[in-house]
Amino acid sequence: MLRLLKNRRLWIGVAVVGGLLAVALWPTATSVDEAPVSRGPLVVTIDEEGTTRVRNRFVVSAPVAGRVLRIELEPGDAVKHGQVIARVRAEAPALLDARTRAEAEAAVESARAALGRARAEEQRAKATLSQSRRELDRVRGLAREGVITRQEVDAREADAQVAEESANAAAFAVKAATSDLQRTEARLAPPTADVPGRIVTVTAPADGVVLKRVRESETVVPAGDPLLEIGDPRRLEIVADLLSTDAVRVTPGARAIIEQWGGDKKLDAKVRRVEPAGFTKISALGVEEQRVNVVLDFVDPAAAWAALGDAYRVEVRIVTWEAADVLKVPTSALFRKGEKWAVYVLDGERAHQTIVELGRQTGQEAEVKSGLTEGTKAIIHPSDALTDGARVKPRSAPQGS
Repeated sequence: MLRLLKNRRLWIGVAVVGGLLAVALWPTATSVDEAPVSRGPLVVTIDEEGTTRVRNRFVVSAPVAGRVLRIELEPGDAVKHGQVIARVRAEAPALLDARTRAEAEAAVESARAALGRARAEEQRAKATLSQSRRELDRVRGLAREGVITRQEVDAREADAQVAEESANAAAFAVKAATSDLQRTEARLAPPTADVPGRIVTVTAPADGVVLKRVRESETVVPAGDPLLEIGDPRRLEIVADLLSTDAVRVTPGARAIIEQWGGDKKLDAKVRRVEPAGFTKISALGVEEQRVNVVLDFVDPAAAWAALGDAYRVEVRIVTWEAADVLKVPTSALFRKGEKWAVYVLDGERAHQTIVELGRQTGQEAEVKSGLTEGTKAIIHPSDALTDGARVKPRSAPQGS
């Protein structure tokens, strides 16, 4: 009887120790974060810093060598075409030697050619504008008869607006070329007897505001030395330099989003030009990169971005692809499984590894072509210790689950 009691106690002790070992060694559920696989819009963009700049900038230079008198205008002051903006007290010019005169004459011929080219471009822009307006009138008539859709009318209205902007830019280019010709011709003008001490006035070539005052105090300047920069801050554009490998994926007319410019709302823009020539730029890490300037125009009215000025920093997101309804999964749930992409999905209390086929990707989301269905719970930020079939527990779940 005593021996039987001892055996019973032994077995009870073994059972208790075994139970404790089983509890200690029983795999615990790993806490994980989850996110649903959902349907919705997906926008693929190229993100880069950009800067604003005035579209038509005029650098006003001293027409003659002499002492520029103090310029009273401040940056931001409005000026009108023909307004006196600076005065230069001329000094007796040095006689031109043969080489200098030949260079000046060549500069005059070059300026005349540039003016002729600018005038030809102005005529072309005016003809394009006239044609765009006639086409707009025609499609509006067809739209009233129900022959074409409103979308086609909107497209013709956009074309007419672009043609009008091009005509305005061409007119400014003619003014700039005219000013350049006058400046180069002034170098060949014969000196007069009253040149020394004569006050030469410098006038504004166009309406706008003073962007930059290069010379402030009285100082002696040579002919052609810049004095002021003038432009219209209401005619801003955005310039972003992209990697050449990204620039090839951008086309004129592409939609863009302007962020982190200081305002409360995002701004809409569109690509006007991808410049045909690139340039080399040294990155912050000291790596040489081939960059290409992409020029964008604001789509929002000027009142929406009136606080921006010349050379302000903005964040540019150029849309290269977008869809309104795609199946997508957070990129934080993706990991490599050999040559394929995989995701851990939550199935009850278990994590199951699933191979997926992806389409377009952004920094936050990826398009799912196969492997997942809408509503599936994907585990985001899976650890390396997580395995297929492991017990898991969502972090939001109660502790006793």
